[in-house]
Amino acid sequence: MRQMLLLLIVVIFMLPVSVAAWKDAPEADNNKQKAVIIEVDGNPEKRKTYLETYHPYINIVAVYDKLFNGIALKAKPQQLAKLGPLDFITAVHQVTTYKTQTDQEAETMTNLDDGITEDSVLPSELNNTNYTGKGVQVAIIDTGIDYNHPDLAANFAGGYDLVDLDDDPMETLPSEGMPTQHGSHVAGIIAANGALQGVAPDADIYSYRGLGPGGMGTSIQIIAALERAVEDGADVINLSLGNSINGPDFPTSVAVNRAVALGVPVVIANGNSGPDKWTIGSPATAKNALSVGAAAYPQTQPYLEETRHDKKINLELMRGSVPWNLQKDYGIQVFKSGDVRGKIALIKRGKTPFSDLAKQAENAGAKAVLIYNNKSGMFRGMVGNAKDPITIPVASITKQDGEWLRKQAESDSLYMDTSYMQTQKKIAAFSSRGPVTVNWDLKPGISAPGTNILSTVPGGYQHLQGTSMAAPHVTGVMALLMEAHPDWDITQLTGAVKTTAKQINKTNGQAYAPIIQGAGEIQPKQAIRTNTIIDNPLLSFGKITSFHETNKKQITIENTSESKQTYSFQLPKNKHGVNWRLPKSVTLLPGESKRLPIELSINSKMLEKGIHQGWLRINSANKQYELPYLFVNKTADNPKVMGFDLGLKPFSEETYTYQFYLTDPAERVEVDLYSMETLVYERTLLTEEDTATGMNKGTLQRSELGKPGTYRAVIRVKLKSGRVESYQTKLHIPIQP
Repeated sequence: MRQMLLLLIVVIFMLPVSVAAWKDAPEADNNKQKAVIIEVDGNPEKRKTYLETYHPYINIVAVYDKLFNGIALKAKPQQLAKLGPLDFITAVHQVTTYKTQTDQEAETMTNLDDGITEDSVLPSELNNTNYTGKGVQVAIIDTGIDYNHPDLAANFAGGYDLVDLDDDPMETLPSEGMPTQHGSHVAGIIAANGALQGVAPDADIYSYRGLGPGGMGTSIQIIAALERAVEDGADVINLSLGNSINGPDFPTSVAVNRAVALGVPVVIANGNSGPDKWTIGSPATAKNALSVGAAAYPQTQPYLEETRHDKKINLELMRGSVPWNLQKDYGIQVFKSGDVRGKIALIKRGKTPFSDLAKQAENAGAKAVLIYNNKSGMFRGMVGNAKDPITIPVASITKQDGEWLRKQAESDSLYMDTSYMQTQKKIAAFSSRGPVTVNWDLKPGISAPGTNILSTVPGGYQHLQGTSMAAPHVTGVMALLMEAHPDWDITQLTGAVKTTAKQINKTNGQAYAPIIQGAGEIQPKQAIRTNTIIDNPLLSFGKITSFHETNKKQITIENTSESKQTYSFQLPKNKHGVNWRLPKSVTLLPGESKRLPIELSINSKMLEKGIHQGWLRINSANKQYELPYLFVNKTADNPKVMGFDLGLKPFSEETYTYQFYLTDPAERVEVDLYSMETLVYERTLLTEEDTATGMNKGTLQRSELGKPGTYRAVIRVKLKSGRVESYQTKLHIPIQP
């Protein structure tokens, strides 16, 4: 049976700054044309000819044949429905729109100077070179761009809208649905040229709107945008977006690899699902993507202090909150209801939205609000109410600190002073970690500024943070490199960036692990001036599956200086069960390069199972190069199943399609539904025994779905090793007409 690829929602990798609700758009107007992209078997040009001959009322907008075989169409819904029986259509991807209910964003400053604070990170600060990216064509695949913004207008050179299938890649306007601003912020980081200066202020901006209202889109829109950007002659492509599928062979990842094979570097945000391992998502999982993690630059951080008990409590200001600028000590009072006038309200995290809790405390007279976690660890929430803004600061604290405050406040009067400390540079906690499943690739590739980034948005400027903001810093640096070295190929460009990256260290002086920071922090001037390029400095040795196994990697070292250079390898710290076989020292003449083997032998029984990582050092006369490495021994704690989704098959009212992604060989996958309220088992939705590693797809008839409603779906997988693993997600079964 022919299976239809589900609409996979792609999300932008910016930390949310507000609470924004959305609903499905109203019923489609049957007299209004809809835009769809179809995937086809065979030659797309031949399929186009067939459609033009036998379906003349359908408008063929574009044909895709470089990164995938597809056709973009526009037609009325009843005309598109007639395509359902065509066997050469392998997938249909409709444009999905959403309608906003509320949208409270971070403060927008109409004047740049009004927005600059001591903690602001300006994109231009990264560019410590004399280059500006002049003559470099940068493609930004995102929510579009406000090309009328005074800081973006000069460098905007064109693009395309893959959502509406036209030549106008403007951001979504309020009249069109939930408005967007993400693409404009990304564009400003790369190449703003006005009051705000981007990393590469003379680069040409080409915007490709692949994400529509609310920043949502389908994977096929992203792939189509990639193809369009390559066809238009992009020199480098930025993707500050992704999904939750940690797999190297997801369609968007495959398309990225194909674009890179055509000579175009693709820079991709790593994701904002940290700090746990395995949280990177596609397309940053693509083997040839330059995936980017977020570095948190030094900032002034408030904390509470109580000298009598020598207690310090770290605060995590919630997104959308006003600054924490309390100038004297205030009492702490547990707040459930009642008067907290002149006090800091202490509230335990629960099911009530943070905005509602904060507004209740503000109305009760609180000077500030502390919300403590209901489980271990810190969290970062968000507050916002466009119609009734919260005017007092709101911060989160750990469960441990919250319970200490509650205990002290209930037994005695407790006053806390606000003090401030300067944080050091670190990897942001939200930045997604690697490695990639299935091929066990080491990600991210590099790190860049990703917190408190001030850039352009429609109507002015905003501070935003996320790996969405880190990736365009790297894209801007790539533009600088391309201007400085127009003769360098893609391997030299990406190699220079990784080779010259600087390790980011924790407070104890030890470097963050490779799966957290990649090669390290990007350094533009050093990348441009480097006298050495290592073409593949991130060494992934894969999974060790046998008792004794030897894996080999090849690297190429290029001497880009005008003098002879000698390189020598330094053995990592001795570790039982690990044996390195490294090249002897090698001398390279100016302009010479040499391919060298790096061999790793593992005795799996002498090592713990799981991820093993570290750094391999290469020394030259005046420079040390740190090469991150990784291997997985036997097994790891990676997710075994993910990405379960269910949706109505396009052009059908009875057939639903489902999909899930497996990272390990499995005997059986079962999806059970439980009541959201009582957590009582309701029924088994499906059982699949014919599965494979990677994406699995299937169909269900409406009659097989059972009682409509919202359920907690538990997806269980029985691995071929005999182990059973599971994960949970919310699933909505629609009401039958």
